[in-house]
Amino acid sequence: MAYRSGLLSPMAERDKLAHLLRRATFGPTAEEVDAAERDGLEATIARLVGPSDPNLGPPIPVITNDPVDSLPRDATGAQREAARKTRETQIATITNWWLDRMVVAGSQLEEKMAFFWHGHWATSIEKVDSAHLMLLQHNTFRRYGQGDFAAFVKAMVRDPALILWLDGQRNTRKAPNENLARELLELFCLGIGNYTEDDVKAGARALTGWVVERGSGKTRLDMSRYDAGEKTILGQTGKFDADGFADVLLNLPASQRFVARRLWFRFASGDPVPEEVLHKLVSAYHAGKGITTMLLAMFSHPAFLATRGQLVKQPLEWAVGAMRQLGLRPSTLAENDRKQLMNSLDGLDQVPFRPPSVGGWPHGAAWLTSHSIQVRLRLAEMLAARTPNSVLAKLNEAPQEGRPDALAKLLVVDAWTPRTRAVLDGAAKDSRKMLALGLVSPEYSVH
Repeated sequence: MAYRSGLLSPMAERDKLAHLLRRATFGPTAEEVDAAERDGLEATIARLVGPSDPNLGPPIPVITNDPVDSLPRDATGAQREAARKTRETQIATITNWWLDRMVVAGSQLEEKMAFFWHGHWATSIEKVDSAHLMLLQHNTFRRYGQGDFAAFVKAMVRDPALILWLDGQRNTRKAPNENLARELLELFCLGIGNYTEDDVKAGARALTGWVVERGSGKTRLDMSRYDAGEKTILGQTGKFDADGFADVLLNLPASQRFVARRLWFRFASGDPVPEEVLHKLVSAYHAGKGITTMLLAMFSHPAFLATRGQLVKQPLEWAVGAMRQLGLRPSTLAENDRKQLMNSLDGLDQVPFRPPSVGGWPHGAAWLTSHSIQVRLRLAEMLAARTPNSVLAKLNEAPQEGRPDALAKLLVVDAWTPRTRAVLDGAAKDSRKMLALGLVSPEYSVH
């Protein structure tokens, strides 16, 4: 990691809580840190990983089918054009909805986990081309994403959006397509070095026969396309189907270790997870039969608290966190501001439902290019300009020399380096300018 604050002395309780909340949410408010300080670290962790209330945020849109794929064969050109426009509206609806929910959802860890799994099972609407199917996948993330990973994987091998994204509908016993099997082994369940090309070929045969009905969003197994023969996968032989393939993968110790490393990588550090921590995470998964117990073990481990300053905020995390702390909500912004927000996320290459590849979005210093900083600054200036006066008063009520400290509290930054402090001191007369500079500072961008 390129940036280290140099302020990693023994952490005060509030600093521990702020660190936890920065990682487990899209960006805590000062009031949320205050509440956590009253509750204590253990109770705060328990609350974060505990049952969520789905009503704490805008409800999931209801989209029952894809308008283009539901057209009759004899549809007119005008009907097809109208259906395409409806599809575009649906895609914009789910994108704007999720961005809005990220900001206002009360169950922030659930939202952060849905985003984590979106990057893990990276599927793009650019190829799937259906808001209905992407929303079905999104609901699967919410239904299974904090529970038993085995059940999750079995749901995903039937997921219509993932099947289309990785050409699974072309996978037949006469012409096996290896894309989905390869990514299950490499990116989703085991990782490079834990399988062979023969395993990919046999896994592809186990996944044959699944057909996607795009209009309804249903998948079904077409037995005429399915390979019912014997397969040898990862040293086991049997007449494996999709569930059998998943069972073989998930019974391997490498699978739980792989998932634990992925969680550590996105929530804790870009550095490898220490072996002792890895063992505790895997043990917690087995003890609780799920991802939630693994998260609880990770957030509670002293090694997690020692990872401050080791992650770069992804653009969505950065923008959503800023809006949460500034009292802004995407759906209430003026139309031009909403357009700038979405154009900025597009310019930063991170729009919901549009990961760039099956490998998901980049990480770390890849987000800190000169181009990305310029885009962030323009967006930060817009957000600062729209910040309500009631929020800005928290800065203006402080004496000019104390405004950078008030800004640190507002943005939940532990401390400014001398260099950043000097820049903020120079802008302290103009609180909105100081706020924009704080949002693009290293201390805010790296957490």
